[in-house]
Amino acid sequence: MWSAAAAVRTARLAGIADGELSVTLVSDGDDLVIRPRLYESDPESKRLPLKGILGPIGVEVVAATVTDIDPAARTARTVDAAGGVGVLRYDRLVLATGSRVIRPSFPGADLVHDVDTVGAAAALEAHLHRLPGAPEPGRFTAVVIGAGFTGLEIATELVDRLRAIAAPHGRAESVRVVLVDRGETIGSGYAPDARAVIADALTALGVTQRLGVSATAVDEAGVELSDGSRLTARTVVWTAGVRASDLAAHVSDRRDGLGRLAVDEFLRVPDAPGVYAAGDTGAATAEAGNPVTQSCQHAMPMGKFAGHNAVADLLGVPLAAFRPDPYVTCLDLGSAGAVTTRGFERTLNTVGEIAKRRKLAVNEVWIYPPVDDAEELLRQADFRVSARRSV
Repeated sequence: MWSAAAAVRTARLAGIADGELSVTLVSDGDDLVIRPRLYESDPESKRLPLKGILGPIGVEVVAATVTDIDPAARTARTVDAAGGVGVLRYDRLVLATGSRVIRPSFPGADLVHDVDTVGAAAALEAHLHRLPGAPEPGRFTAVVIGAGFTGLEIATELVDRLRAIAAPHGRAESVRVVLVDRGETIGSGYAPDARAVIADALTALGVTQRLGVSATAVDEAGVELSDGSRLTARTVVWTAGVRASDLAAHVSDRRDGLGRLAVDEFLRVPDAPGVYAAGDTGAATAEAGNPVTQSCQHAMPMGKFAGHNAVADLLGVPLAAFRPDPYVTCLDLGSAGAVTTRGFERTLNTVGEIAKRRKLAVNEVWIYPPVDDAEELLRQADFRVSARRSV
């Protein structure tokens, strides 16, 4: 979405008349999903109409799934909801098809929920509201597998979501959330001071930790762990990692361990002329030589830089080297507040209500584009404007 908006902005600044250069966005859905918020309740509300965002600036939105990319022929093959096959030809391509959760393959994996898509998050929401009719034991116990960023956010959020569902039935005190991770430390990617805040929040919320183990099987009544123990639970949520879209493999064999395409400082894929990669499909470099994270903080500016550079390349005007804002994180900890960190060492910045207000600003304001407002959308599409400065 941001690539398309930035492409239009750059073309207009270069004096290109509307209709002289076409920008097309291909999406398998009609909406922009605010994916970072899918750990929250009411996931169906966490999306915006793409045509309402991009229509006012003349971007064509094609509702289809890209099934193949041929960089040599500069074509993308598509299939629409009715099964119709099409071929789109491009002069420049921005691949921004994101990432997908790596689903487990153990027995009972089909019973495991995730919050990777609106559909998956909505299925979890519906399941939670059916729990009052579920049998005991473990009716209001949830096991979250994976203690990374998403795992911590959904685990802390589930405490209050489950209590709100259980309370009318006099069962709020029976709510239990268990966080399972194969690592030995919760928040291992954080500095010690930030890890201490996370640990205190989990304790305050009553989240149980099972570390150094992994799930080996799931059934309707619980989870089997690698140490031979069993957790009784009616809800299991999987958050153990994501991988870049499979379409990246159609573009180049030069990909990192997460499946992301190697790109240069302008987000070009070196061995696929005319192709740029943005968001979770591009392994760009952030400050101090660190690779970008698969997060909205890096995906949004990557989109803007890629869209600008794709058009700049076409028009023969200067390209812009990718330069994101200094890296920060803002981790939601449910009713225990939040924690923000600075730098790739993730050292502690703010905690509690101060951090919570910032998290709400991120979730409810900063990552939302304007709808039906061409002027403001193009202003924010400037790669020099960060999400934080665009409020």
